[in-house]
Amino acid sequence: MKALLRSGPAQALLALVLGGYLWLVLRTVRWSIVGRGAADLLLADPRGFIVCFWHGRIAASIGAQPLCRPRRPTRLIISLSEDGDFIARAMELMDLPAFRGSSRKTRDPRRRHSGGAVYRQSLEWVREGGVLILTPDGPRGPAEQMAEGAVRMASRTGAAVLLMGLATTPALRLRTWDRMELPLPFCRGVIVVEGPLHAPQGLAGAAMTALRRDWSQRLTRANAAAEAALR
Repeated sequence: MKALLRSGPAQALLALVLGGYLWLVLRTVRWSIVGRGAADLLLADPRGFIVCFWHGRIAASIGAQPLCRPRRPTRLIISLSEDGDFIARAMELMDLPAFRGSSRKTRDPRRRHSGGAVYRQSLEWVREGGVLILTPDGPRGPAEQMAEGAVRMASRTGAAVLLMGLATTPALRLRTWDRMELPLPFCRGVIVVEGPLHAPQGLAGAAMTALRRDWSQRLTRANAAAEAALR
């Protein structure tokens, strides 16, 4: 069954299904945005910036599109895993192209050096004024623990970072490692924007760890604030 689902025709079908679902969500969810002024200030600035939200809110994140598009070119980072293939195709249907890469060690020549390549592409994208969207605990977790990538990228580029807490109701909650939330069409949603935040240049060691923990806590609090606003 797994081999069938990862075949070319099945991946194309899954991409169409996911793309259709996201299209419906984008056009029917009633969104409220807390802290939108911070995003508007960054959008008025020609410099690129980074947006982060937890992996479990990927489906809800489609509601954040009106914050930056069509005003700014936007890209995602999606892993080169088989599961990432149909997600990337679905995002392309939504006019959200992705950089594809994997930091996982593998013998697959297609993926072996992809992590470094996508990192360099992402740095250049942000430096040239693009908006980059990351799930800093993905694609494998641990859930709601920020890896070094987003912080290191912010330190290298000097780019501002926006953290986005997202919540929707009614929604389906899956029993996955990231507690994936799937908003239902015509539901209500809240986006809480935290930031802009900045990482000092040359960040490393204990300072890197401390900032990762701080941003992780801030992002989790933003999620909690979005959920509280819905109640």
